[in-house]
Amino acid sequence: MIATQPISNWLTCPKPNPRATIRLFCFPYAGGRASVFRTWPDELPAEIEFYAIELPSRGKRIKEPPITRMEPLVRAIAGAIESLSDKPFCFFGHSMGALTSFELARLLRRDGRPQPLHLFVSGSSAPQIKDAHPVTFDLPEPEFLDVLRRLNGTPREVLENEELLQLMLPTLRADFELLQVYEYEDEPPFRFPITAFGGLQDKEVSREDLEGWRVQTAATFILRNFPGDHFFLHTDRSRVLWAMSQELSSLVSRR
Repeated sequence: MIATQPISNWLTCPKPNPRATIRLFCFPYAGGRASVFRTWPDELPAEIEFYAIELPSRGKRIKEPPITRMEPLVRAIAGAIESLSDKPFCFFGHSMGALTSFELARLLRRDGRPQPLHLFVSGSSAPQIKDAHPVTFDLPEPEFLDVLRRLNGTPREVLENEELLQLMLPTLRADFELLQVYEYEDEPPFRFPITAFGGLQDKEVSREDLEGWRVQTAATFILRNFPGDHFFLHTDRSRVLWAMSQELSSLVSRR
């Protein structure tokens, strides 16, 4: 179980590291909890202090209502991480987490606050690419469950357990709503690098969708693909973390 630092209910820190050079904040996918990243700190450089974002309506925040709009979500997270911006930091987000971390970085820039050194986006189309998929968050339950099965990200034990399923469905619908009502607005590209990760068998996000992230930075852009579907970050976790560790170690060496 992840031990939570008493900084904010938005954050968990499995291994506090006061000597860290850089902090890494990780943002979960739709329906995901901070615990999906529980093993990651063991596979990252020793100079990194790791934080996972815990969103309302899951984990220890299960009784809190979900947030279905991007602006209040990133505004709340910005407040939660404010006390931790005394050290350089990076963002990683998968799927919904990629979009959330992107919009959080833009909010920090608008507010004149410290920016990430690097943005890692995973399993997500570039934000300016209009989603061609139909709206699904308000589908009747059988059709909505079909969508979840196709994405292959909801554990089978949840889909086959009616009690667990009914507990999770409002959170999943809320997260899908947040994504499906999101409207992109033009802003200048970032001045820090972006690395995009994708799954070679991902039917939801194509290589072209990932390439679209290139226009969101005036600095270096890197695209890396891994075997697996939309949730390759689980099935090929070690290679994903190895690739991210290379970039993080490079940042550490320049501090």
